[in-house]
Amino acid sequence: MIYPAPLKQGSTIAVTAFSSGVTESQKPRLEAVVDGLRVQGFNVVFGQCLFGNEKHVSAPKEERADELMQFLLDDNIDAVAPPWGGELAIELLPLINFERLKKAKPKWILGFSDVCTISVALYSKLGWASAHCSNLMDLISTCEDALTKQALNYLSLPAGSNFTQNNSEKHTRKWPDIEKNPSAFIVGDETTQWMWLVPPENGEFMSGRLVGGCWDILTHLIETTFLPLSVFKERHLEGVLLYLENVEMSPCDLIRAIHSMMFRGVFSSINGLVLGRNFRVDKPEDELSYLDVLQAHLANKGIPVLYDVDIGHVPP
Repeated sequence: MIYPAPLKQGSTIAVTAFSSGVTESQKPRLEAVVDGLRVQGFNVVFGQCLFGNEKHVSAPKEERADELMQFLLDDNIDAVAPPWGGELAIELLPLINFERLKKAKPKWILGFSDVCTISVALYSKLGWASAHCSNLMDLISTCEDALTKQALNYLSLPAGSNFTQNNSEKHTRKWPDIEKNPSAFIVGDETTQWMWLVPPENGEFMSGRLVGGCWDILTHLIETTFLPLSVFKERHLEGVLLYLENVEMSPCDLIRAIHSMMFRGVFSSINGLVLGRNFRVDKPEDELSYLDVLQAHLANKGIPVLYDVDIGHVPP
């Protein structure tokens, strides 16, 4: 595992969109976030593929890939932070020259959602650690949520440090209206409770090397060259913990995704599964609920499963 250097005052964060860009009405929020980062002592540079959002993307795939490569190859850059995810970062994967990147200084990739498309590929191909955390546009200095506030603090710890990340006290399905109020932040209104679907045999904990992200996206990458969990099993003697969170997949979509994982041998390659809160709200016409699917299709895989964890699209 290759860890990028800890962030510190003077570190440079490059901002470019892997997928969705920032619209005109969202620019004040971006400016407010960047002002806060600069107060903390970070340098922030903007790419050209950052603004606008036409047909789900900020720019053609070739331009987005070229700009990402420029930042990843630039040893003056310490981290790359897209404003947020989107839909089509997967278009960049065939265009990234991973051989050239083997000689580059490792950089933190920050964010979640479609950002994980790039971060898991960099881990798979290069061994770079990344940060599955709040997206850049959530890292407003006014934020009072502990998990969101601490994201960059963890990345500033000296190499070899340990830290404990606890569950949030409260979560919410209400994202703040950042266009109306550029300084708005997440305010939890529901009590958070992580729960075991299948507790580990020791009853308390599971361990392993964490890899994962958005389930909707990674279902297309698992056991490809961009996310070969069977290879990770051999690479990491401590084993692998896969973390996933569902955004839009219906219960039937999830059943198909779980079977696809089973067909590819995923459950024999991992020590356990960590699931974030389900963003898609169960609908009466579904007949099956999200929990129905978990109980029927994941409780019998011979691994511990933890769910409703602070991962993904139900913040923080």
